[in-house]
Amino acid sequence: MSKILVFCEFNNGLIKKGALELLSIAKNSGAEVMSAIIGKGAQDMAQQSAHYGAAKSFVLESDDFSNYNSESYTHVMADIIQQSGAEIVLASSSMLAKDLFPRVAVKTNSAVANDCHELEISGGNVTVRRALYAGKCTAQVDFKTSGPKIILMRANQLPVNDADTALSSEVVVITAPQIDLKTLIKEIVKGTSEKLDLTEANIIVSGGRGLKDKDSYYSLLEPLADTLGATLGASRAIVDSGWCTHGMQVGQTGKTVAPTLYIACGISGAIQHIAGLTGSKVIVAINKDPDAPIFKKSTYGIVGDVFDVVPKLTEEFKNIL
Repeated sequence: MSKILVFCEFNNGLIKKGALELLSIAKNSGAEVMSAIIGKGAQDMAQQSAHYGAAKSFVLESDDFSNYNSESYTHVMADIIQQSGAEIVLASSSMLAKDLFPRVAVKTNSAVANDCHELEISGGNVTVRRALYAGKCTAQVDFKTSGPKIILMRANQLPVNDADTALSSEVVVITAPQIDLKTLIKEIVKGTSEKLDLTEANIIVSGGRGLKDKDSYYSLLEPLADTLGATLGASRAIVDSGWCTHGMQVGQTGKTVAPTLYIACGISGAIQHIAGLTGSKVIVAINKDPDAPIFKKSTYGIVGDVFDVVPKLTEEFKNIL
């Protein structure tokens, strides 16, 4: 039986959906499933991971790990991989994981495949595919090293099993290592939004230069997003203009998303932006230019002024929902 270790990020007392997807596919494969949980509140997450298939949880809970530090997390994850004997390591392709796991791969002589959107596990064999050239084509990834296979998966690509509260997990408590850190994280200043991160969101309402200015972006899109329970996104153009933070940017130099519904408002559809949303199940584009490139990728297109269309959409959704 192969051993699969799932790195579980969590927030506000809940394991993130991307990790639940990975726990589910690992359990469905028939492998021995384990979870790795690091940070303040990690012990409470162990039982949650058990409900989705983790038979054993490696947990490190320490105030020193309240904030992510690449040096300390690398040491801990490398130790957990070695202790667990994991042959396959799964994690969501988050900003944290993209920074962490290449470092872990070096320490554990592992191969790492990043930003994957297809995953199949059969016994000890694993098949993954990832996008290349801004999503124009995909490639199947083969692993050549004898060490663990590390796979970073885009969120919202896999189904989540129903939680089985009868399942429990053996908890292995990891002791925080004594490391002479080169850097120390004093404070992380977070944004005020309590909405899901773009990579986890099921619905995204995104805006572009066609919204004219920052005030219009928020006054038009926030009511629509609030009505739908959506997360706000943005094109690079308006992020560069200072309307939004970089964490809201969708695209090649921003975040790659895969929501069920993506609503693009006043976005022309530059290839760099399209590269970040091709995993979306349904794309609705609103633009007054009928020749805008976004319409070639959209499931539904509305040719019209966003200042007329978006308020009407918001009202219609309010009547329905």
